Amino acid sequence: MAEVKSDIEIARAARKKPIQEIGAKIGIPNEHLLPYGHDKAKVSAEFIKSVKGNKDGKLILVTAINPTPAGEGKTTTTVGLGDGLNRIGKKAIVCIREASLGPNFGMKGGAAGGGLAQVVPMDDMNLHFTGDFHAITTAHNLLSALIDNHIYWGNELGIDIRRVAWRRVMDMNDRALREILCSLGGVANGFPREAGFDITVASEVMAILCLATDLNDLEKRLGDIIVAYRRDKSPVYARDLKADGAMAVLLKDAIQPNLVQTLENNPAFVHGGPFANIAHGCNSVVATTTALKLADYVVTEAGFGADLGAEKFFDIKCRKAGLKPAAAVIVATVRAMKMNGGVKKEDLGKENIEAVKKGCLNLGRHIENVKQFGVPAVVAINHFTTDTETEIQAMKDFVKAQGAEAILCKHWAQGSAGIEDLARKVVEIAESGASQFSPLYPDEMPLFEKVNTIVKRIYRGDEAIADKSIRDQLHAWEQAGYGNLPVCMAKTQYSFSTDPNLRGAPTGHTVPVREVRLSAGAGFVVIICGEIMTMPGLPKAPSSEKIFLNEAGQIEGLF
Repeated sequence: MAEVKSDIEIARAARKKPIQEIGAKIGIPNEHLLPYGHDKAKVSAEFIKSVKGNKDGKLILVTAINPTPAGEGKTTTTVGLGDGLNRIGKKAIVCIREASLGPNFGMKGGAAGGGLAQVVPMDDMNLHFTGDFHAITTAHNLLSALIDNHIYWGNELGIDIRRVAWRRVMDMNDRALREILCSLGGVANGFPREAGFDITVASEVMAILCLATDLNDLEKRLGDIIVAYRRDKSPVYARDLKADGAMAVLLKDAIQPNLVQTLENNPAFVHGGPFANIAHGCNSVVATTTALKLADYVVTEAGFGADLGAEKFFDIKCRKAGLKPAAAVIVATVRAMKMNGGVKKEDLGKENIEAVKKGCLNLGRHIENVKQFGVPAVVAINHFTTDTETEIQAMKDFVKAQGAEAILCKHWAQGSAGIEDLARKVVEIAESGASQFSPLYPDEMPLFEKVNTIVKRIYRGDEAIADKSIRDQLHAWEQAGYGNLPVCMAKTQYSFSTDPNLRGAPTGHTVPVREVRLSAGAGFVVIICGEIMTMPGLPKAPSSEKIFLNEAGQIEGLF
């Protein structure tokens, strides 16, 4: 049996084309590419502006079931489908998120796909890339520094230091920084107060960069950030501290999408990267809308399961950017069905039809949920060599009974040749005009009712529960004019409930709301549920232990 190459070995052997050739494929002239080396470039703001009048291509969302330790392969399928569409003669661009260093060195790994369905350069993409995340981290922490500096120099704005709402960020999993005391050490260091760190991908600056339409919109949104409150509870904005201009300067390059390529030399925009469990989970609006002006098909993904990523993609990104998806692909694996059906990870190699059928309830729920948005769905069965014909058929039969179709995809092992069937099905659905997309709730619905709508219709819980102080806070924001904003649910990705161990398709649970945060610049209200953390920790044996430079100076261990 031939040795299976690791993702990084496959990526290293890629026959990449100069990035100018990739740009030329989709009509981007050399002068509008700002190269970072030979294989990646940013696309100029002038070019983006120049194509705004072009007709839009069709937008395809790739989402998934709730993630399991068995692995689903959502990004791999997104990249594979992009290659598959190009293979059957369609002009397609892939739009995915950038990788955070936190999960890279933690447990989840990178975000470039896998096997023969990858975006390259894989190592650059999973590390510092073009510096976007560093720029976001720096802009965020500049604002943090300006807040404490303003208080130190007399606090002219009257900030109540007990009500500073702006935390610091870093792009690493570090539980020790979740809650800190800052400004200790006497008069020279300011006024001591409680503070804390979130991971960069949970930063409101990240969300703003991903939802802004251009540099002017970015600067306006940065100014709209609420950083603190006064004793009379009136808000203090970033623009009150004159922070918005300098923050925009730090982000002027970061807002321009990054162009790279797949292993098959097809174009991919990789830009932005909010997590889907604690943020809104989609790549940037600028990248997606630009790609739609340049291609027949744009394949994009939303993070984690459809209960998080797809819901936020539809209710936040599509609502805000006026996007209308033509179809959705829900990625699932036989292995994940078995895990949802109660099989332990070490037993996944054994055939177990009953467990597959039982686990399919999770998949069925996601199919129903996507259809609630009026978007037709097809299921991609991401193939593993241990899958048996009978297990695959059991999945196909289940999906058929749900009024959808499941298609076996072998893109990991075969590249675009292994995903042609799915590509043709996606084209068939998109060309049929069957999509009747609309968000789940109207803008004018009260905030807590929006939360309850998601809990009941997407999570199938009985209700959301929250202390009076949280309900009062939501009501106060409604009174202040923020009631029309969508809500961004921060919840575990592993279950429809807030209990990460409750797999399958649970019903009847309650969803406790622990905290609410107003992201006035991004334009949504974050609803923190259950035990979810906006600063993750590292596992007992983090991935970083296996990442090193080999004797040739090449990186090993990234995945």
